[in-house]
Amino acid sequence: MEAVMIKARYLLAPDGLKKDWGIRIEDGRITEVRPFCEMEARAFGESEADGAIGSGTNAFGESEKNAFRESDPRVLDLGGQIILPGFVNGHHHMYGVLSHGITAETMVSDFSDFLGDFWWPCVENRVTPALARLTAKWACAEMIESGVTAFADILEAPNALPGALWEEREAVEQSGLRGLLSFEACERVSSENGKLGLQENENFIKETRKSDSLVKGFMSIHTLFTCSAGFIREADRISREQGCPLHMHLSESDYEPNWTKEHYGKTPVEVYAELGCLGEHILASQLVQVSDREIGILANHGVKGVSMPLSNCEVGGGIAPVHQLLQSGMTLGLGTDGYINNFFEVMRGAFLIHKGYLKDPQAMPASLVYRLATEYGAGALGLESGRLEPGRPADLITVSTDTPTPVNEHNIYDQLILYRNPEHVKNVMVNGRWLKRDGRLLTINKEETRLELSEMTAKFWESKRR
Repeated sequence: MEAVMIKARYLLAPDGLKKDWGIRIEDGRITEVRPFCEMEARAFGESEADGAIGSGTNAFGESEKNAFRESDPRVLDLGGQIILPGFVNGHHHMYGVLSHGITAETMVSDFSDFLGDFWWPCVENRVTPALARLTAKWACAEMIESGVTAFADILEAPNALPGALWEEREAVEQSGLRGLLSFEACERVSSENGKLGLQENENFIKETRKSDSLVKGFMSIHTLFTCSAGFIREADRISREQGCPLHMHLSESDYEPNWTKEHYGKTPVEVYAELGCLGEHILASQLVQVSDREIGILANHGVKGVSMPLSNCEVGGGIAPVHQLLQSGMTLGLGTDGYINNFFEVMRGAFLIHKGYLKDPQAMPASLVYRLATEYGAGALGLESGRLEPGRPADLITVSTDTPTPVNEHNIYDQLILYRNPEHVKNVMVNGRWLKRDGRLLTINKEETRLELSEMTAKFWESKRR
């Protein structure tokens, strides 16, 4: 892959906003991040002191007389844009689009009603392999549009086994995104179905590890109230043996803590600790109704987490204690949960909800939300992306800075989180490959996908009403 240099008005480095900086990419990785004038000199042999390869040739092996030209295809000038790392969606349910805008036929008054009366019978149990593939394709288009370059997805489709993850994989690989895929294994339907879910994950993890694909697998279970102790231990064993994360939904509402106190006499985190299933390989999502003691246990075991500020509100689960989770030292990311998939909206939710909940306008500053959406989120998933630094994958986006108020080093995070949207994401690159250029999707025909999905979902809900 030929090296390319990208320059723009701004670049958001780990230590803040830089003006007139550039980035050099080769073989899918970042090789330089520095002032563009220095990069240009190094690349085209114009500055011996700054590391140019001297006397007669430049870094591309050409004569110095053919040095930098504005039309050089290896130099991309993005003008008044900002280069930043792509966002990381730490928790997605790509099939969740099936329920967007659909009204539950039953009266949903709490979280258990939501699952038992609507989500499980009306949506999850009816997902087919074809729906898993098509909804994944649509979700990938949404993510690229929104500046997401890496994500973790949990597929819940007990009647689409085996092979459901391979259907999703096909769509994700076509999109070019970096994806971690898992099947949410549980014993809600039956113990036999639960075993099929564990096997689906294990087989997928093993197969994708052997490939050079950007799509990999990990282990996932649902909750303590849908999985037996032995089942959870088996999932943990596979996860440790395969060297991959083990994900679970943890205390998304009061329902699970109340259930475990009734059945185990302990809180959910205490149950997992007693089972020996906590450690640095654990990825716990939601973390809404967790106590201070539970937070301490999670942090002491190196557990990582993902928060979903908008979907937690939608199901009435509550407001996650993100401030305390971060203070404990936990690595935390942000996720859409397959609900509102505009990642800018999710970031705004994290920025605003915790201020209101804590009655503190200084809580959750935009700079912290930005890190949750990038480097912290990547860390939670065990990815190298999330920062623009040499040696890291070239997973980046560019955003227009045509704001009505000036962009500067003091307000850049507020400008990004509060006043930008998917239409301002002009370019998206993953592993050195462009997925979006000049505002246009390159790997997915979004309108064609929308029409196909619209037709399929109309049939999906019409058949439910019969």
